[in-house]
Amino acid sequence: MKKLVVLTGAGVSAESGLKTFRDSGGLWEGHDVMEVASPEGWAENPKRVLEFYNQRRKHALQALPNRGHEILAELEAYFDTVIITQNVDNLHEKAGSTQVLHLHGTLFQSQSTVDPDLIYEIEGSKLNWGDLCEKGSQLRPSIVWFGEMVPKMEEATNIAQQADIFLVVGTSMVVYPAAGLIEYVQYDVPKYILDPKIPDLPSHPNIFFIAEKASVGMESVKQQLLEQHLA
Repeated sequence: MKKLVVLTGAGVSAESGLKTFRDSGGLWEGHDVMEVASPEGWAENPKRVLEFYNQRRKHALQALPNRGHEILAELEAYFDTVIITQNVDNLHEKAGSTQVLHLHGTLFQSQSTVDPDLIYEIEGSKLNWGDLCEKGSQLRPSIVWFGEMVPKMEEATNIAQQADIFLVVGTSMVVYPAAGLIEYVQYDVPKYILDPKIPDLPSHPNIFFIAEKASVGMESVKQQLLEQHLA
């Protein structure tokens, strides 16, 4: 079974009604992104940050996968499909995908502020001020904020290097280091880029562009993949 590696971004979640900060001039629900998605914002007002992510978590719990998510899950029947997502929601999992790497963390886990290796599942929609890790320190959202290292990047690059087919869905390809994953894909591997706004990328062989939203374009991509790569 061929290995299909998929990099997904905010465009996929946006079709399910989840807002992205790039859609509103760098604002998330009225907040400057650095107030709620940076170590400095956390240090300045951790209660504001906690409430912001509580609201995002609530919205994510209510959101439903769209057709783009569903088709990616369906492809597991034909390919060894691994999704590397920049999204922090759980819509891929809701749709049925079983191999999902959350590159930037997830809304549904918290981590210790003194030991980032201490990770906890969040029950329900709220992480509260006063929720402590086993070492007695406040828990924060297990999200990679601006200015922080991306701990799972090495795992993601290893997965990208193993791809027989590489698919990019719903991402502008401007957020690094995630945008650089395509550079780790083997030179002659087919690469499909699906987004309404085709990103400006360095020249690659075997690269195919589909200028559509995920929910529409994935129907075409699925057909192409089944016709061209199941022989």
